[in-house]
Amino acid sequence: MRRRSQAWRDATYWVLDVETGGLDPARNSILSVGMVPVREGVVKVGESFYSLIRSNADIDEESLAVHHILPGELAGAPAEEEVIAEIDARVAEGVVVVHFAPVDIPFLRRLYESCGRQWPKPDVVDTAALAARLDRLSSPLGAEAGDLGTLRARFGLPRYAAHHALSDALATAELFIVLRHHLGARTLRDLT
Repeated sequence: MRRRSQAWRDATYWVLDVETGGLDPARNSILSVGMVPVREGVVKVGESFYSLIRSNADIDEESLAVHHILPGELAGAPAEEEVIAEIDARVAEGVVVVHFAPVDIPFLRRLYESCGRQWPKPDVVDTAALAARLDRLSSPLGAEAGDLGTLRARFGLPRYAAHHALSDALATAELFIVLRHHLGARTLRDLT
């Protein structure tokens, strides 16, 4: 178990985004995953990971269009078992950061389960929850906290193409750094 009171800069964060074939983890699969590390408070783009994921599940063509993925690209992508090994190695190294954990985490848990792996129960930082905390919003989150692009614009961060796992992971990593600063978080506990 990680020490949740350690200085925030001492933790390694793996900022993760998944693009999915729908919003139901029981029926829909992950189409792609992007991960970017934050080490010592710095986004390390050169260490990023991105992969499409081949799945046996039916994929809605509309989902492919939204994520700019061609059916042939998925057919030639690595299998779930190959990709989960890459994800797991990174998750084991540190804290997971996502934007809106109620979507990403159930899909990740389902992917682990479908690959016969136990969910490692990492510490999770949710940038949407951090934004809500910053604004002193109560549950459920306000629309702005749920929308990555709108929230980034609020803090003057550049616009990136949406619905691409690696681009969204990088966008979330930058937002994480800004939110951490605005919240004055000094420890991992301040962020979880």
